[in-house]
Parts: sequence; C-alpha cells; structure tokens
Amino acid sequence: QVQLVESGGGLVQAGGSLRLSCAASRSIFSSSVMGWYRQAPGKQRELVAAFTRGGNTNYADSVKGRFTISRDNDKNTVYLQMNSLKPEDTAVYYCNAYDFLWSDTNYWGQGTQVTVSS
Repeated sequence: QVQLVESGGGLVQAGGSLRLSCAASRSIFSSSVMGWYRQAPGKQRELVAAFTRGGNTNYADSVKGRFTISRDNDKNTVYLQMNSLKPEDTAVYYCNAYDFLWSDTNYWGQGTQVTVSS
C-alpha cells in the first residue's frame, strides 16, 4: 500500500506561480510511474504531467512550457512547478502513482485545490 500526500495548492492571481508537492509513504519511484492529474468542476480528470517508465516526461498541450514535473528520489517526493497560471488551470490537482512492477495498481492522493483568479 502507498499513501500519497499532496500540498502546495492555494489561491493565486493569473500570471502567478505555485509549486505542488506529493510525498509518497515509501520508495516507489523504481516500480511506479508518477504523474499529476487535475479535475475541474463538471469535467473529467485529465493528465497534466507525468514521468514515463524510461524517465522522460509528458505534458498536456495546455501546460507545455508553463509547468514542470520533477522528483527528489531521496525524499520520495514529486513536484509540479506551475508558472504563468491561467484561470483555466483552476482545478483539484491529484498526484498519481501507477505501480507497474508489483501490484498493477493506481494510487491517488487526496487532491489539492488550485484556484487562479483573473
């Protein structure tokens, strides 16, 4: 079992920045693909950014050039640096870990609210 705890959400004006953090309860990076998703009111959850199994990164077109996913293996933590925020980035952001090696299981954090005012 893996627990994921997000932090760093909040209210920011358009053009501002936030950094989200996702701390995993144990070392999982070697067996899991990590990513960030978001869900806006009335919309489906969508991928924002993620690492691939090969260690590369994927981004949604809407955030390319503005958001950066990174990780600290020693701290079992994944980050999402969000710059040049827009009102349409407003959503609940979820950390995800897909354990492809041991359990074929998706783990989710509780979510953190990001609100961008215009």
